[in-house]
Amino acid sequence: MAAITLTAPMQGWAMPVADVPDAVFSDRMLGDGVAIDPTGDMLVAPYDGVILSLLDSGHAITLRTPEGVEILVHIGLDTVALEGRGFTPCVAVGDHVAAGTRLIRFDLDLLVREARAVVTPIIVLNSDAFTITQCVTGRMVAIGEPLLTLEPRIADQPAEIVDIEAGETHSLTITVPLPHGIHARPAARIATLAKRHDAAITIGCGDKTSDARSPIGLLALGVRCNDTITVSAQGPGSVEAATAIATLIGSGMDEPAEAPSKTGAAPAPSQPRPLPAGALAGVTAAPGLAIGQAHWFRQPEIEVPEHGEGIAVEEARFAQAVATLTDRLTAQAARAAGPERAIVEAHTALLGDPALRDATGALIAAGNSAGHAWRHAIRPLADALRAGSDPRLAERADDMLDLERQLLALIVGVDLAPPVFPPDTILLADDLLPSHVLALDRATITGLCVARGGPTSHVAILAATMGLPALVAIGDALAGVRDGAMLVLDASDGFVRIDPDADTVAAAQVQLVKATVRRAEALARAGEPCRMADGTRIEAFANLGSVGDARLAVDNGAEGSGLLRTEFLFLERDAAPDIAEQTAEYQAIADTLGGRPLIVRLLDIGGDKPAPYLPMAAEENPALGLRGIRVGLAHPTLLEGQVRAILAVAPLGQCRIMVPMIASLGELRAVRAVVDRVAAELGLADPVALGVMIETPAAAVTADLIAAEADFLSVGTNDLTQYALAMDRGNPAVAAGIDGLHPAVLRLIAQTCEGGRRHGRWTGVCGGLASDLLAIPILIGLGVTELSSAPTMIPEVKALVATLTMEACRTHATAALACQSAAAVRTLAREFHA
Repeated sequence: MAAITLTAPMQGWAMPVADVPDAVFSDRMLGDGVAIDPTGDMLVAPYDGVILSLLDSGHAITLRTPEGVEILVHIGLDTVALEGRGFTPCVAVGDHVAAGTRLIRFDLDLLVREARAVVTPIIVLNSDAFTITQCVTGRMVAIGEPLLTLEPRIADQPAEIVDIEAGETHSLTITVPLPHGIHARPAARIATLAKRHDAAITIGCGDKTSDARSPIGLLALGVRCNDTITVSAQGPGSVEAATAIATLIGSGMDEPAEAPSKTGAAPAPSQPRPLPAGALAGVTAAPGLAIGQAHWFRQPEIEVPEHGEGIAVEEARFAQAVATLTDRLTAQAARAAGPERAIVEAHTALLGDPALRDATGALIAAGNSAGHAWRHAIRPLADALRAGSDPRLAERADDMLDLERQLLALIVGVDLAPPVFPPDTILLADDLLPSHVLALDRATITGLCVARGGPTSHVAILAATMGLPALVAIGDALAGVRDGAMLVLDASDGFVRIDPDADTVAAAQVQLVKATVRRAEALARAGEPCRMADGTRIEAFANLGSVGDARLAVDNGAEGSGLLRTEFLFLERDAAPDIAEQTAEYQAIADTLGGRPLIVRLLDIGGDKPAPYLPMAAEENPALGLRGIRVGLAHPTLLEGQVRAILAVAPLGQCRIMVPMIASLGELRAVRAVVDRVAAELGLADPVALGVMIETPAAAVTADLIAAEADFLSVGTNDLTQYALAMDRGNPAVAAGIDGLHPAVLRLIAQTCEGGRRHGRWTGVCGGLASDLLAIPILIGLGVTELSSAPTMIPEVKALVATLTMEACRTHATAALACQSAAAVRTLAREFHA
C-alpha cells in the first residue's frame, strides 16, 4: 500500500500533539497525530473518506479513508460543554466526502472567548495500524497543504484475529452520569482501561454496540447524559472487567458540567474539602504532586571507639578529616548556587569554628578518640538548640548533626553513599539531614515524606529548590507506612494518600501530565510581557538571593526583582561585609538582570536570623523583638553602609530600596532621612525610590498613612500571616494552621491595596502567596499589580495571568473575603481554577 498524505483541514499554526494542554491528546491516549491552533473558521476533509461519527455538539468528527485510516478532528478543548454553540456541521454520518469538502463551520471568536483552548488535535485513531512518517509542525499551514504522511505498519496482511476464550458473559446496566455523555476524553479513558483486561468488553446503547477498546466506536454510540448503557464482558476475568468499566463511567470521571471559562465570574463559596480517606496530613515544605512507591531512608548512627590510640595519632586523624571535608565542601560550594550553596557554605563555616576545634582538641588530649571527641564537642551544641524555645533555631541543629556525621565518616572510614532506590520512589524518613537530600538521585526520587522537621529547615529549602514535592511534620503515623506501598503525595494540599485505588492513581497521573504540558507551554511564552486577558498589565517579578537566582529569573522571563534578600551577605560570617563587597554583589545581580528593576530589601536579620558580630541580648520571643529595620535603626553605621552600597549601583535608578518590618510611619521617616542624606553626599540629584514591606498588621491597617510618604508597598505574606494569626510559621506544632489565604490576611492585603491606591502608589506581593497559583487571581482582584515569586514559578504565573480578566478576579476576591476560613477560600479558589 502506498503512503497516504493527509492535508491540513484548517488554517493555523501547526504544533506537535505532545504540546496540546490536555493529557488525553498529549499522552496519545487516543492515538498519534498533530494539532493546529486555528486562525480561520472552517474545517474541511483532510482526505477522501466516509463520515463515521459526528457528535451532537458538532465539535468533533471522525472519518475513515479508503485505506482504513480512522481520523478524529476535535475542534478546541472542552468544547463539548458548549453544547453545539458556535458549531455548524455541513455533513452527516455516512456521507462520502472528498478531500477539501466542508465538514464544520465554527465561530472562532466565540471559542476564543468561552473555550479553555481552541487548539485542535487531528488524531489517527488506529495508529497501531499506521505509522506517521512525516509531520509538519512549528509553522503556519493553509487548508489543503500536506500535513501528515502515513504508512501501514504491516502491508497487505490480514487483520489479527483475537480469539477470546469462551466463558461466562457478565453484564451490568448503568445510567451514564457524564454531563456531556461519552465524548473524546471519556472514550479515551474507557478504551485505555478496557485494554488492560483480557476479557472482550462491549458497550451497548439502544440498538448500537461498540467494542470498549475502540474510541471511535464509543463516539459513534452517541451516548448522552442519563442514557442507559449495558457494559458486557466475556472471557477471562469478565466480572472484574465489566465492573471496572462500569465503575469508571459511574464515577463521573471528573468531567466538568460547564466549559472552563476564561472570563466567568467567581463561583459561590462551598464547604472546605475534608482530608481524603486513608491519607496522612503534614506541613508543606515544597509544593507539588508525586506518584510512587514508599521506600524508607534509614542510616544507623556511626560507631566510634571511646578511647584513642594516642594523642598524636588522634590529632592527626582529626586534622586530616577536617582538611578533607573542608576541601570537599569548598568544591561543592563552587559547583552549587542559590540555597544549596548557602547551606554548604554554612557547613564550612561551622567546620572552621574555633570553639568546636578547641573543644575537640581538649577531649583528644584527655585520651578520647578523634571521633568520640568530635561527637561530644558538637552534639551538646545541637542538643541545646533543639531544646530551646525557638523552633527555627532547633532546625539549625540539623546542620550540626549533619556536619557531625560527615566528619565522623571520614575519621572512621565509613562510606556515606546513600542507598540506591528504584525509580518513582517517594522517600520516607523519620528525619533527614541536608547532606542526605543533596546526595539523592533526582532521577529516582519523586517526593519526600518526613515525620519530623519543619517548613523552614534546610531540608525544606533544598527540596523546593530541587523541585521535589515534600511534606514534613507528618508525625508518628508515618511509621505505619510499609516499604513498597503505593503513594500519591499532594504536597501542595498537605497530605499523602496511602495505597490509593486505581482511579485515584489514574487521576493523579493525568494531573502530572497536564502540569508538565502547562509548564512547557508556559516556559515557551515566558519572554512575553505579563498581561491579563483584558490587557491589564501585571508585573511578574522574582525573589532573589544570589547572582545565580538572578540568572535563573531572567531565563524564566522575570521582568525584574521585587525582592533581593541581602541577608546572604551578612550571615554565617564573623564580620559584616564592607561597602565595597556589598556594592560588588549588588552590581553583579543588577548586571545579570540586564537593566530590569531591582528592589533591594534592607538587611532583615535578628530574631530567627542572628549575626554573631551584632550584640543582641537573648529574647524570650525573638519574632516580636529586635529584627528587621529595628536592627538597622539600632546600628546606624550598618544601615548607612548598606544604603551607600545600594546607591553606588549603576545605572542610578535601577535599584529601589525596600524597608522590612515597618510598624509605623516614624520608622519610614527615619530611614528616609538616612537615604536622603547619603544621596546628597554622593551628589545624586534624582530622588531615590523608597518603599516598605507590609509585614505587620500595624502597617497594613495604617497603609494609607504610610503610602502618603512611601513610593510603593509590597506585602510580605509570610510574616504578615504569622503575625495576623499569632502562629509561628517556624513551629511545626502550629505550622499546619498557617495559611496566607486566611480571610483575615486577605482583608489586611485589601486594606493595604486601598491605602496605596488613595495616594497613587502600587502594591505588590513578594511573600509566598505570590508563588501560589490559587492565590494569584484573588491578589489581583484585591488590587495587587506586582507579583514577585520564586524564579522558576515565573512562566506559570505569567501563563495564569494571561487567562484572567480584572472583572472576574474582583468578583472572585469579593467572594474570598466573605469566606469563613482559609480552607473555604482554597476550596473556592480550586473551583475558580477548575
